[in-house]
Amino acid sequence: MTTRTQSGEARRNERRVAGNVLRGSVGNLVEWYDWYAYSAFTTYFAKSFFPGGDSTLQFLNTAAVFAVGFLMRPLGGWLLGRFADRFGRRSALVLSVSMMACGSLVIAVTPEYGKIGVAAPVLLVLARLLQGLSVGGEYSTSATYLSEVATPGRRGFYSSFQYVTLVGGQLLALGLQLVLQSVLTDRQMSEWGWRIAFVVGALAAVIVMLLRRSMDESESYQRVARNAGERGTLRQLVKYPREIALVVGLTLGGTVAFYTYATYTQKFLENTAGVPRRTVTVILFIALLLFAILQPLAGRLSDRIGRRKLLLFFGIAGTVLTVPIMTVMAHTKQPVLAFLLLMAALVIVTGYTSINAIVKAELFPTRIRALGVGLPYALTVAIFGGTAELIAQALKKAGHESLFFWYVAGCVLVSLVVYATMRETSRSSALERDEDQNED
Repeated sequence: MTTRTQSGEARRNERRVAGNVLRGSVGNLVEWYDWYAYSAFTTYFAKSFFPGGDSTLQFLNTAAVFAVGFLMRPLGGWLLGRFADRFGRRSALVLSVSMMACGSLVIAVTPEYGKIGVAAPVLLVLARLLQGLSVGGEYSTSATYLSEVATPGRRGFYSSFQYVTLVGGQLLALGLQLVLQSVLTDRQMSEWGWRIAFVVGALAAVIVMLLRRSMDESESYQRVARNAGERGTLRQLVKYPREIALVVGLTLGGTVAFYTYATYTQKFLENTAGVPRRTVTVILFIALLLFAILQPLAGRLSDRIGRRKLLLFFGIAGTVLTVPIMTVMAHTKQPVLAFLLLMAALVIVTGYTSINAIVKAELFPTRIRALGVGLPYALTVAIFGGTAELIAQALKKAGHESLFFWYVAGCVLVSLVVYATMRETSRSSALERDEDQNED
């Protein structure tokens, strides 16, 4: 009888965990849909916000705004990470999605450059700053929340859904783009069709804001909240210099590789390889769908063999194969070959994306976890991930695009050094220590 009771309780607990992960992940999906809608629809709205007939220059301007949005992510990681450590993960997640809704709405209703002049790009920048603030807080809080509510022994599996929904957001943006491309002409898409994507994002974010209010707060946070002592302060964070350095090193190569293949590839295949725009959208959609499916498989594998082996796979393969993959991709007009090359690159990147959230969460205690995960990560992404496309476009315009391939490989090499020297975090996880004892 006791065994059956325990078994039933375990099943109920697993369902509760799955429910919280699902609700947290749906919100994460909408947040990242809003973020990636900008990248997916850049080719259509670039001329609405910037004057001139040079498409490469217009793409360069919108890439610069994309990078500017990343500059707010460290501030978001600090503000919302601090907020999550002081007032709870659930409240921080509700706040972040509310900010994203506002940013998407501003982009959707801003008139074009021909009507309001310089005010158009100014409003675009302001909207992206708000979205950058939101995403900076979303990553740290959702990574922390999913890691904390996950069942011990399955944390790699559950936390991998952060990138499932992150990529899912991009898939939604690309999927909507495919639908709009099939019912609207290129002219209609450029004139007003692209605005539909941001209206959808704003409405979905409002719905998610209401949904997130029903999530359970993580038990790890509740235990710490009952104890006296400061939480989520920079003074506490600087007590963990080694962990901060690890987050930066872990993230550097992974964020550059991910944004290269998941966002810049769309412009790369179109402008460099000469693959038709709609074909590129289909290639990217299918590749990212398979990439999303790989995340929980790799996350579960990390629960069995450890996180470090997957990171080493990404580091070694990314260092050796990045230049060959991108060089061949730049010279192919065959859709099937372009897809296979992109898929190979995304399989390699999976070694980082599937477990990066849980690895970082395992480094910090609960009272400083959201800030510890968010701030150094957001700084690294802002400096390297957010500028990846900008560097690529600038090198292309200067006639030295191939240098970007070596830049990506070099960033992965730096992270490989970190992976080779770090400990296995799943064996000395602060998350598991939190399960065993309260923190001072």
